Amino acid sequence: MPAEPLSPPPGAARRPARPLVFLEVLRREQLTPHMVRIVAGGPNFFRFQPKDCTDSYCKIWFGPDGRPVPEGADLEQMRADSPREQWPVSRTYTIRWVDTEAAELAIDFVVHGDEGIAGPWADSARPGDTLSFSGPGGAFTIDPEADWYFFAADESALPATAAALEALPAAAVGQAFLEVQGPADRQVLRAPEGVQLHWLYRDEDPAPGLLARSVAAAPWREGTVQVFAHGEREAMKALRDVFFSHRGLERSRVSLSGYWAAGRTEDAFQAEKRTPVGKIL
Repeated sequence: MPAEPLSPPPGAARRPARPLVFLEVLRREQLTPHMVRIVAGGPNFFRFQPKDCTDSYCKIWFGPDGRPVPEGADLEQMRADSPREQWPVSRTYTIRWVDTEAAELAIDFVVHGDEGIAGPWADSARPGDTLSFSGPGGAFTIDPEADWYFFAADESALPATAAALEALPAAAVGQAFLEVQGPADRQVLRAPEGVQLHWLYRDEDPAPGLLARSVAAAPWREGTVQVFAHGEREAMKALRDVFFSHRGLERSRVSLSGYWAAGRTEDAFQAEKRTPVGKIL
């Protein structure tokens, strides 16, 4: 997921840091070989205000030690007291679910060894550790008036897609194309009976463009569709062409977003979002 330095780019107006919520890690769950779930809560849960949208996300803030900033940290003060290379950075993650009665929320992390910041932290997190984040944000909601629904995602967007599938009307129909490394990374997802789930395995089809190729070849229903397609940046560019050029969809019917870019660090990916190569739409 994209990394965001606390500072704005040179010459840009500085936005005040949003207040942080400090939760306690309650448990760690190994969902698949490459996906870890962190469930957090504790006495500060009342400070978390859920957002009324399907794809709700937060920004987890990490210090130079690779761990979430400590409880009570002031981001602006940390920036004032430290050289730029030691400023906190954020990683953006979907809030998979919220249980207000139990005072818990869950965030799922893709883990690939020591790669990145958030994944390794989640892989080694233990009960009692601090989870520090700002938010939530988000805007996407399921359109209950759509005739059918179409989803396309890799594992980085699997939590957001899973949340969207669960929010569908019970009578919903559609398709979801979900790209993961292999069969062991498949998850049990809750979706209406009329929504077909298609799992795509890179181990079995390593040629580039697996997700886009599969979506382009998919049968297409009549009627008004709502599309949710999120994942690797170049794959989303290919899907942009499928949805807008090939299928002729209106922009308002498609939620399309790049979460990461192959061959780029998260910081480089975030910086490129302001350049032509980084733009999806």
